Amino acid sequence: MATRRWRQSWYKPETIAEIRNALSALRARRHDIAIDTQGLMRSAILTQVIRGNRHGYDRDSIRERAAAIFYDVKHAVPRSLHAIDRNRVLTGAALGYTPQGALDFGLRPQTSTNVRDYAVLLHGSAGLRKEWSDENWLLVGRALAASGVRAVLPWGSPRERERAERLAAQLPRAEARGGEGLGSVAQMIAGARLVIGLDTGLLHLAAAYAVPLIGIFVASDPTLTAPRGTGLITVLGAPGEPPAAAAVTAAIPPLLGV
Repeated sequence: MATRRWRQSWYKPETIAEIRNALSALRARRHDIAIDTQGLMRSAILTQVIRGNRHGYDRDSIRERAAAIFYDVKHAVPRSLHAIDRNRVLTGAALGYTPQGALDFGLRPQTSTNVRDYAVLLHGSAGLRKEWSDENWLLVGRALAASGVRAVLPWGSPRERERAERLAAQLPRAEARGGEGLGSVAQMIAGARLVIGLDTGLLHLAAAYAVPLIGIFVASDPTLTAPRGTGLITVLGAPGEPPAAAAVTAAIPPLLGV
């Protein structure tokens, strides 16, 4: 559900049609269980469209407490847990099992005979407070270029496109890429030599593919939302303490194996 994008253009006929089709698809069949792992008002309200037993966090466990009223079954899950662990515990409680063993996303690392000569820079974020400066991204892009690695900057919104094209124009062999579906973006990330990005869902996708990565945290708490996986992961920054570009560039060579 592209709720963030819908909010930006809810009044457009094509957006209204997309919302209508999405809601119709949700109601098209009856489900045994609907699980809201986000715990937000917008996600909780969407569960009301689904025909099935609705599970979510209780009011003491949820991010937006009012959202808990929309669930048929409410579960207590400690807020001190990492977000991934919270999702696993909630899902297990809803389905009647206790998650055990090491985390396995079920995604296999990309195997290709092609030269992996690029790094993906995930510069965009839904929250402005999570963003990093252009100057920092340029320093990182130039450090990559000096190591023979070109930067690929994906974009998914007009604002991200403007930044991606602006940065790519100032970096050697860099490329701004957008207008692609999630499947294509996933292939791009899976085939990268390195991923450097802000706290976004795509950073977690890189971790799931075991791609070496550097997570840049500016406003969110990495103890609760840092990526996890079997690959090489470096996490820098903290709420209100964004990492300096020098710290990020210093972390690049070990992850590239140079």
